[in-house]
Amino acid sequence: MSHSPATPLLDTVDTPEDLRRIAPAQLRQLADELRAETIATVGQTGGHLGSGLGVVELTVALHYVFDTPRDRLVWDVGHQAYPHKIITGRRDRMKTLRQGGGLSGFTKRSESEYDPFGTAHSSTSISAALGFAMANKMAGQPGKGIAVIGDGAMSAGMAYEAMNNAQLAGNRLVVILNDNDMSIAPPVGGLSAYLAQLVSSRPFLRVRDIARRISRRLPEPLHKAAKKTDEFARGMAMGGTLFEELGFYYVGPVDGHNLDQLIPILENVRDAAEGPCLVHVVTQKGKGYAPAEAAADKYHGVQKFDVITGQQVKAAASAPAYQNVFGETLAKLADSDPRICAITAAMPSGTGVDKFAQAHPDRAFDVGIAEQHAVTFAAGLAAQGMRPFCAIYSTFLQRAYDQVVHDVAIQNLPVRFAIDRAGLVGADGATHAGSFDVTYLASLPNFVVMAAADEAELVHMTYTAACHDSGPIAFRYPRGNGTGVALPDVPQRLEIGKGRIVRHGSKVAILSLGTRLAEALKAADQLEARGLSTTVADLRFAKPLDSELIRQLMTTHEVVVTVEEGSIGGLGAHVLTLASDEGLTDAGLKIRTLRLPDLFQDQDSPDKQYEAAGLNAPAIVDTVLKALRHNSAGVEEARA
Repeated sequence: MSHSPATPLLDTVDTPEDLRRIAPAQLRQLADELRAETIATVGQTGGHLGSGLGVVELTVALHYVFDTPRDRLVWDVGHQAYPHKIITGRRDRMKTLRQGGGLSGFTKRSESEYDPFGTAHSSTSISAALGFAMANKMAGQPGKGIAVIGDGAMSAGMAYEAMNNAQLAGNRLVVILNDNDMSIAPPVGGLSAYLAQLVSSRPFLRVRDIARRISRRLPEPLHKAAKKTDEFARGMAMGGTLFEELGFYYVGPVDGHNLDQLIPILENVRDAAEGPCLVHVVTQKGKGYAPAEAAADKYHGVQKFDVITGQQVKAAASAPAYQNVFGETLAKLADSDPRICAITAAMPSGTGVDKFAQAHPDRAFDVGIAEQHAVTFAAGLAAQGMRPFCAIYSTFLQRAYDQVVHDVAIQNLPVRFAIDRAGLVGADGATHAGSFDVTYLASLPNFVVMAAADEAELVHMTYTAACHDSGPIAFRYPRGNGTGVALPDVPQRLEIGKGRIVRHGSKVAILSLGTRLAEALKAADQLEARGLSTTVADLRFAKPLDSELIRQLMTTHEVVVTVEEGSIGGLGAHVLTLASDEGLTDAGLKIRTLRLPDLFQDQDSPDKQYEAAGLNAPAIVDTVLKALRHNSAGVEEARA
């Protein structure tokens, strides 16, 4: 296919099938246009930028060489898949990225046949690709499984578990190790690229296979020596011995931005009769966009920005971010307590542990994408008398649930869990929502579970957790900025299992857990305007419940409504159990529980998500009125 120089090649590509019709010499132009399109798109929508820019050439090469979607391409995490989305039929919808009703910020099966597997948590790609490869093998169908995994994601044990099992798939499995931090490879040069192309070629593989067959007929000591000599030679040249031991044929390192190198190497790997292959590709985050190249961390995830200057459009914050309140509070507490330490799993800035690390670098631990290890590491620290704070997003803590149960709860070890991104998280959607932590933690014996209503409460809860040595304790707080309340100069140690009344009334009681307290107070104002005297309680604790306070409110109010930013099985379930066990509903008390709906909510603005979930002030008011069997007019008549 030929085009005039003025014709944008990208305009001719709607699917990878179109891409494969382009002459190899024109792929460089296509990659440049795809990079520019990605920058322009994210400039308008915000989202993940640096990681996508780093894989533009790799995206073009993979779709050019492999027969997608028959060959199943799995992007680990998926935040680098914006260029992939553009050339797989979604270019016209990219302006809806991460918005309500729009495209997901990650790969998603329901969006496209080119997204064979939904990914948003890291280190799952090799397992999934192996599943695709084995399914095709068992069915006698063509098609490979191709996993693209970053060097950071390779820090998770699951990646190695999958590779240890990969020989079953033979040459149907290809793993692309996208090394964008130079954490494994030496600098890439012409010699290493030449060697990579050589060892991935059919002649080399054929010669190597003949040599293997000959060596197997040698006496055992000579056979072992020949095998080790082969591995050692290639290990010295290319650093692949580890992957060879896991059963992979290693190729690389390869310059991930040089299409003239990438394409023939991928073609060799595609056609190889060898077993599973791992291609080590070295890329640069933010490649081709100077601001992102200069500050890869700041341009990993961005707000809307000016494409010319790189300046991000950020709303002025009226209050500090919850994660920073936590990190700074913990750092201050650690000034006078040498037992306090902090653990995070590859999210130091996202959890505020970077603030702690600045003050106490010897007591801050980033263990990589390894939540299971983080929790058990914290358990070991606690068992030896330290006061560890394990700071992990709610959605990522799910990955370490067995360790939470077996290594922490059963042994009643005082690990402190600082649970960030609790509740709904907006543009990242269902994969990153902190919907389930109260449910999965409050069901465990020995646990204390708190939820901060605002940033001042977060200060108190951080201090309370630091002082709590009698077992595991968790406190949750949302993404984003606080409410603007003044932070306390001196933190208060909260009494375990005790809530607080923030507004007194007599007819309706709203029991709030977490940051829906502001909406509960708005609802109380609206109910008061309708003549319904309303009490608002901030329970603070999902476990242990303040049974005395709840019992008092249930016996003195006609309607009790619980409000929480979590799934079914959380606070509402525990309150209902208390009421049932004590027979508090026998006198006609009306109890209603407001919680997240029993579904995975797609991305949208947080306000719209909570409106859809029925967890804002109008929904609380409506619930109360329905419980009283009144509509608005009926209540007004009652007042008259």
